[in-house]
Amino acid sequence: MTPLTDDASVSFTLPSLSPQTVRAFDAAHAEGMPRTDTLAAEVPVALVFNGISHAVMMATPQDLDDFALGFALSEGILDQAHDCRDIVVQSLRAADAGLPGGIDAVEVRLEISTRAFERLKGRRRSMSGRTGCGVCGVESFAGLELTPEALPAHGWIDRVDLPTVLRALDALPARQVLNAEAGAIHAAGWATLDGALTEVREDVGRHNALDKLIGVLAAQGQLGTPGFVVLSSRGSHELVRKCARVGIAALATISAPTAMGVRVAEMAGVRLWGMCRSPKAVRYTSGRGA
Repeated sequence: MTPLTDDASVSFTLPSLSPQTVRAFDAAHAEGMPRTDTLAAEVPVALVFNGISHAVMMATPQDLDDFALGFALSEGILDQAHDCRDIVVQSLRAADAGLPGGIDAVEVRLEISTRAFERLKGRRRSMSGRTGCGVCGVESFAGLELTPEALPAHGWIDRVDLPTVLRALDALPARQVLNAEAGAIHAAGWATLDGALTEVREDVGRHNALDKLIGVLAAQGQLGTPGFVVLSSRGSHELVRKCARVGIAALATISAPTAMGVRVAEMAGVRLWGMCRSPKAVRYTSGRGA
């Protein structure tokens, strides 16, 4: 993996946090009090597969090699991590990217297998800027991809119970380093069956945070092992589908799921917890065979 750098003689790294001078108003300060706030960075990230640009996402410029690999896996571009031969992450000045002044960008170039690339070229779907609903650019109902992969039953699924889920989610805030400063950044974490968090990734987009987590798990060979994902967001259908596609059988979120998220979890056989706020949580689906 290549770090954030450009082709110029002086390399640069795009920060994940940005200071901003603001004026804070309250009843006692009608004119506002000047102060410096820390804001989350949100930069355009182009994902380029074998030289062809496929998607431009708005993301936090951190762990972008994990993000690119996770995105490729969770979107079905790659079947396995070893289908990706190399990832190069390159930062671009605004002028070089053709963007307004002060809006720098990142290009992530992936070299993927011929088989995966041929399949990608056959897909007719635009994914530009997908950080919200998860279906922007779909041209027809058939493109929604609402039929998830059906996961096998797992004998360990009942171990993803209330105490375990709450233990993992209670530990998440302390691992949200960027969010502690900016307050606008989602997190996705991987927890073992005893509720211990082993990996956490952050991003302004909840989908991006999950893709970053999937990417690092794939790189470490942990996809398919017992454990579950925790998210600082709601349980939308897209997040459930991403988990199912890469073999993650359980998901727990701080907020409530959507009705479609629950339906997709039912079809996939994913155990879905929501409203996970100590001392309570709601189990919306039990998981296949449980």
